[in-house]
Amino acid sequence: MVKWRGAAILKGAVRGPAVTYALIAACCLLFVVSPASGLNPAYGTGDAILSSQSDYFARWGVIPSELLAGRPPALLTPLTALFVHGSWLHLLGNMLFLYVFGVMTEERMGRVEFALFYLASGYLALFAYAAAHAGSQQTLVGASGAISAVLGAFLCLFPRARVTSIFPFLLFLPLRLPAWVVLVFWFALQWLAIRSQAAGPGVAYLAHLVGFGLGFLYAWARFRRTDRVKRRRPVGPAGAAATEGESQP
Repeated sequence: MVKWRGAAILKGAVRGPAVTYALIAACCLLFVVSPASGLNPAYGTGDAILSSQSDYFARWGVIPSELLAGRPPALLTPLTALFVHGSWLHLLGNMLFLYVFGVMTEERMGRVEFALFYLASGYLALFAYAAAHAGSQQTLVGASGAISAVLGAFLCLFPRARVTSIFPFLLFLPLRLPAWVVLVFWFALQWLAIRSQAAGPGVAYLAHLVGFGLGFLYAWARFRRTDRVKRRRPVGPAGAAATEGESQP
């Protein structure tokens, strides 16, 4: 009897959202050891760490002008940039969204498909941003393009799932709302932000919109002939104002 229960637990763990957890762990670990976290004494302090941060972002982030020039090393940066974050707020906001919406999306797609979906959509979202800012020398880092695709897929697959959300303009009162309400509101915020965004470094809202659209369309094309999953269990907190996808100066 004990052996059976142990096997059942192990079997459940193997079937869990291992890719989502692995992505979160990789992003967190790489951030902690990077100069961006400010925790690694090897990068020094003051001007030394600022110089290290600049070099770090330039090496692993997307520089639109270099990416579109077609240089082989630059063509890989939309993948490496998915694991680079510019600040603690940037990292924690992205990982919160990935945890809340990635678990059920991965369970629906399966590990391998979810991993390929995440990387491909993230690459395309960052490439689209670079194409729209072809002459820019500003470095773009962050997993927001890929995570936005996860949000789009979640909206298509689980529109009625309950999401606990916190809205600053409602005095941070936690509310349980259907996913379609939360995600449509999030999409509208990105759209309004890109309309009012000034030129220069900032949040890559275009990458968010492209990623979200790619994720929704992929899930619709891939699963439209199967029954849409209707799960009403709460899927955790999602701060509507979390930071995603920052361009580094």
